[in-house]
Amino acid sequence: MDSVDLAFSSALDQAKLVRNKEISPLELTQLYLDRIEKFNPRLGSFYTVMREQAIAEAQTKTNQLSDVEIPPFHGVPIAIKDLNAVDGVPCSYGLKVAKQRLATQDDLVVKKLKQAGFIILGKTATAQLGSFPYTEPPGFPPARNPWNLDYTPGGSSGGSSSAVAAGLCGIAQGSDGGGSVRGPAACCGLVGLKPSRGRISMAPIGEAFSGFAVNGVLSRTVADAAAFLDMTEGYVTGDPYWLPSPETSFLESTRQELEPLKIGLVTAIEPAGKADRDCLAAVMKTARLLEEMGHSIEEITPDLSDMIEPFMIAWRNQTDVGVPPFLLEKVNQWLWWRAKFTPASRLVRSQQQLQIFARKIVKMFDQFDVLLTPTYMHPTIRVGEWKNLSPMRTIDEIIKWIAPCPAFNVSGQPGISLPAGFDQNGLPIGIQLVGRPADEATILALAAQLETIQPWAHLRPEAFSSSS
Repeated sequence: MDSVDLAFSSALDQAKLVRNKEISPLELTQLYLDRIEKFNPRLGSFYTVMREQAIAEAQTKTNQLSDVEIPPFHGVPIAIKDLNAVDGVPCSYGLKVAKQRLATQDDLVVKKLKQAGFIILGKTATAQLGSFPYTEPPGFPPARNPWNLDYTPGGSSGGSSSAVAAGLCGIAQGSDGGGSVRGPAACCGLVGLKPSRGRISMAPIGEAFSGFAVNGVLSRTVADAAAFLDMTEGYVTGDPYWLPSPETSFLESTRQELEPLKIGLVTAIEPAGKADRDCLAAVMKTARLLEEMGHSIEEITPDLSDMIEPFMIAWRNQTDVGVPPFLLEKVNQWLWWRAKFTPASRLVRSQQQLQIFARKIVKMFDQFDVLLTPTYMHPTIRVGEWKNLSPMRTIDEIIKWIAPCPAFNVSGQPGISLPAGFDQNGLPIGIQLVGRPADEATILALAAQLETIQPWAHLRPEAFSSSS
């Protein structure tokens, strides 16, 4: 396997190569650090590269290869989104003022990834405060899409999606409060898994974004996403939400046959309207594949009108992170000031409204096992495309674009975005599968079926696939 093939190989394949001593953790880590040094200035994928720490950890793990037992992902590199803390490493939240702010402990998801044997390469770019579906915070270079550098890789996990798509790491952690894993996956031709609320602990914090935000993963394969979930899931004492661990591993669920499923097909969402032509074509093609696999399809049109205003209230409330508003970019400033003058009673009422809305969403799954939707309503936008719009207009554009995603953050259901072809500009498009509450196993198994029929892991952006 040449260096480019290795860079674009799956995390599970890399783990196997390390276990079989066909490559060492040091060699694999050095490969990615060299690619980051070469390509990151063009991509803006990483805010912080942990070169010295990664090499030292890789050397230690290389020396441990003779040990009788090593963890499942021993010596496999990974990247962490810069909304999550890695002890002793800057954690900026996309705030220029916090570029050098060092975290004093690991988030639990980071600790679990270290225990699984991963080597952290660095911290990836995020939208400021994780607020937006593009990754262009002031004071940082914008993250760019490896398939076309004029376009965004999405957000807020845009650095993670850009890094995996360009072969700067084989797998990356992200987080999702309204599509922030699934959207970047769709923009960059990756698998993006948002687990159920309570599946992965948010410790040491209590919750994030009213319980809507969860840790997730961007990967090249469904199996990698499932294995990541196996490594990170589980209740920790004091968690406000929790789910029992599955009897069968999530990785094993990707290998299981499914009985015919009843699948709800979503091509339009009220009040956003119908999906763009390219996104519609992708979701309809997927629907036909699912029918050929023996699953039944019924089209529905969800109405999200009741969700938008209370979700906006919760969204803008997340902008108060203890920094003066003049340090925020203009849309976050606008959100901050609107939150400032929102009475606490209105915030509480919005939470109640969202809980009622969540009941309506979950009720749909009395009829269906899975929903199939576009991940986003139209393909990815250019870097800076909305920067000259007013904050209100920007928010309107965001709501229309990401419409298929936030409802399932509100309901806490699992969702996965899968590659589903390319738009007329040659940029990736994604489709989303949504499962019943706590039922990651079904959407992972169904995603694996689609991956077998229509494989995508071999697809690579040409500009980052050369060994020269």
